[in-house]
Amino acid sequence: MAVTKIHPIKSTLKKALDYIENPAKTDEKMLVSSFACSYETADIEFELLLSQAMQKGNNLAHHLIQSFAPGETTPEQAHEIGRQLADEVLQGKYPYVLTTHIDKGHVHNHVIFCAVDMVNQRKYVSNRQSYAYIRRTSDRLCKEHGLSVVMPGQDRGKSYAEWDAHRKGTSWKAKLKAAIDAALPQAKDFDDFLRLLQEQGYEVKRGKYVSFRAPGQGRFTRCKTLGEAYTEEAITERIKGRFAERKPKETRKISLRIDLENSIKAQQYAGYEKWAKLHNLKQAARTLNFLTEHEIDSYPDLESRVAEITAASTEAAAALKAAERRLAEMAVLIKDVTTCKELRPLVQEYQRAADKKQFRRRHESTLILYEAAAKALKEQGFQKLPDLYTLKAEYKQLAEQKDQLQRQYAEAKRQMQEYDIIKQNVDGVLRTAPGKEQMQER
Repeated sequence: MAVTKIHPIKSTLKKALDYIENPAKTDEKMLVSSFACSYETADIEFELLLSQAMQKGNNLAHHLIQSFAPGETTPEQAHEIGRQLADEVLQGKYPYVLTTHIDKGHVHNHVIFCAVDMVNQRKYVSNRQSYAYIRRTSDRLCKEHGLSVVMPGQDRGKSYAEWDAHRKGTSWKAKLKAAIDAALPQAKDFDDFLRLLQEQGYEVKRGKYVSFRAPGQGRFTRCKTLGEAYTEEAITERIKGRFAERKPKETRKISLRIDLENSIKAQQYAGYEKWAKLHNLKQAARTLNFLTEHEIDSYPDLESRVAEITAASTEAAAALKAAERRLAEMAVLIKDVTTCKELRPLVQEYQRAADKKQFRRRHESTLILYEAAAKALKEQGFQKLPDLYTLKAEYKQLAEQKDQLQRQYAEAKRQMQEYDIIKQNVDGVLRTAPGKEQMQER
């Protein structure tokens, strides 16, 4: 997980940009990119936006730094993570320059973004809440890319899963329990179960107690130390119960709710009481109530409902991404239109100048901004300058739609997670009840 920090730039904006764009640090500027500005003229473009600011303040820009552990990522991957971080945090409202430095022992990103947004000309608010959002977003992106943890003052180079497991005190044991749970539904008997664990890379040691060791693990872990449900006897019972109860979903004629009730009763049987407690009968009962409340009568009904909600979540996510892309495009369009309007008087003065060469030498950087903005508008098919008021009104309406889409996506995602848990619970309850032969023996 990368370390992040942010600080304001109150002066020497050009100096700060020159520093992060240093060719010696950025592989001859191969690791330099920008959004809604050109990195060569970013200082001038920022200044133009700052001159339009609705609020006064000393901040010209903000400098965000994202550092990675030594050797954990390539410069290209780090640059992509930096781009994703900037796009998500700044939401397409603020022009920025992103660079990745490779001159130190660790790869790190620099993002300098204008303190004023392109749409409403309002200042970026940097506080504890905004930084916490930056940190959370960076952490999530790093985890999604499988990067390691970099915790200030702590051991470095540890994978997130290992760090999190170490924090919880469950590192190797948690992985072993997950491996056992994954293997049990496929195992026909205990020997077959051991074979499946070996296929996952575990070393098996049989003696008074069965023990396992994962690749890279120091000592063996005894199954009995994982809990009562993971002793050799309990695993054998679970294998028999799952194998006896396994039926094709398509041929299941009995009501899913009745099936669950029978399975719960089976787990409450006196000889099976300990494992039933571990399997959390209260959770099973809540699952049964959920199925009743939502009128889900069969396993295919549950699968169909899960598929529908998953599709709705995917559709909502796609619509949200499309709205975010359009908002970013409109923000740049508004910036270009504003630039043309602001600088048109200077261009007209340039056109009337007797000595155009001398005039251009004095105002070349500003004229370049105007020409770049005018070219971008022309490439988008605009023959005349669009109405800025209309564009901002459209942007505001689209932003409101985006907020609505965010709520829809959040609700769809919540439902998808809820149904996923319910389905996992259903599968767990149906597969962990002891078989008829076992119940008769007891």
